[in-house]
Amino acid sequence: MPEVDPARTAVLGVHWQHEVVSPDGIFGPLFAEQVTRHRVPSYAARVAAAVRSSGGLVVYTRVAHRPGYPDLIPNTPSLAMIRERGAFLEGTPKTRIIGEVTPQAGDVVITHVRLTGFFGTELDTILRARDVETVLFTGVATNLSITGTAYEAVNHGYRIVIVSDACTAATDDTHQASLATLGQLGQVATTDDMVCSLTG
Repeated sequence: MPEVDPARTAVLGVHWQHEVVSPDGIFGPLFAEQVTRHRVPSYAARVAAAVRSSGGLVVYTRVAHRPGYPDLIPNTPSLAMIRERGAFLEGTPKTRIIGEVTPQAGDVVITHVRLTGFFGTELDTILRARDVETVLFTGVATNLSITGTAYEAVNHGYRIVIVSDACTAATDDTHQASLATLGQLGQVATTDDMVCSLTG
C-alpha cells in the first residue's frame, strides 16, 4: 500500500469528458464499453472523495478547442479527426466532465489542447503552489494521456501512483501492459489501497 502524505497529494482525473468516455463521444467507441464494464468512474469518484476529505487537491484535465480550431495542430490521426468531426469545442456539452466525477468546490480544472496535462498549461505551477509531492492518476486512457502525463509528472519531480481500477484503456491487455510499464516509474495501487492510505 503506497505511503503518502495526504496534504501533499493530488489526484489527477484525466479526460473524464463525454467526448472520451460516453458512447456518443468521438472516442466513445474506443473507451465507453470498458469504462462502463469496469465501473471505472465509481472508483475515480471514491479516490477523489478520499483526497478531498484528507486535505489533498483534486485536479481534472480536459481538452477543449476554440471555434475554428486555431489551437489544434492535426499531426496525428486522432487530432485530425477532432477537427474533421467538430469535436471538443469549448462550451459544447460533450466537452463537460461526466456527472459521476463532477468537480466540486475547491477542485481545479485544467484545459489543454495537446495530449497531456502539463504541456502548455499551468498544472505544474498549481501543484507546486500546494506543495504537492505525490500525484495519483485516474481516467482514460491508461496507455495514452495517462502515460504521457505521468511521464511529465516524473520529469517535473513528482512521485506518481496509478490507481489501477480507476483507469482504463481500449482493451484490458493494453491497460495491463501500460500498468506494467508505469509500475517501473512509480507505484500501481487499487482504489481500496489508496483510500486506506489517505484516510488511515
